[in-house]
Amino acid sequence: MALPPKSRARATTTRQAKSQAWQAWRIADGRFDVFSPVGASLVGGRWNSPGLGVVYASRSYAGAMLECLAHAGIGRVPKTHVAIEIAIAAAVSVEQHGESSLPAGWDHADLHVARAFGDAWIRERRTAVLVVPSVVARREVNVLLNPRHADFKRIVAGNPEPVIWDARLFGRH
Repeated sequence: MALPPKSRARATTTRQAKSQAWQAWRIADGRFDVFSPVGASLVGGRWNSPGLGVVYASRSYAGAMLECLAHAGIGRVPKTHVAIEIAIAAAVSVEQHGESSLPAGWDHADLHVARAFGDAWIRERRTAVLVVPSVVARREVNVLLNPRHADFKRIVAGNPEPVIWDARLFGRH
């Protein structure tokens, strides 16, 4: 069943107050640079077309796990996944959207609407961080990091730590 079209409300763009530094999480294959935009640039994602690099993360560790589960499609417990905690400094520019401030179709299987929106955000360098709802878990948010933005240098990736997956998530008991 299709969702109703979303209204075009205004986004919130902020410069975080100093007391509001925050974290995001990224889980990816540890055989590659986990904080690199190269993978997203090669294949594209919901919010970026191939050729435009961005780093995908989630506001919570569990959200990052769900996104991995939705996109991995490997059917077995990954052995090489690592997680990094990403520290986003207080002064980093952030654009935040709820479902109502995104264009209709942002959450469809056809990615052209979301990609057009994200591509513009990347190219225009509007902010270093874009916060959008997760399609996988609507009460979660995804955090996109734009390496083209000057504030990107204020975003720091922690050391990779192994992800311990519960085999039950992959139908193994």
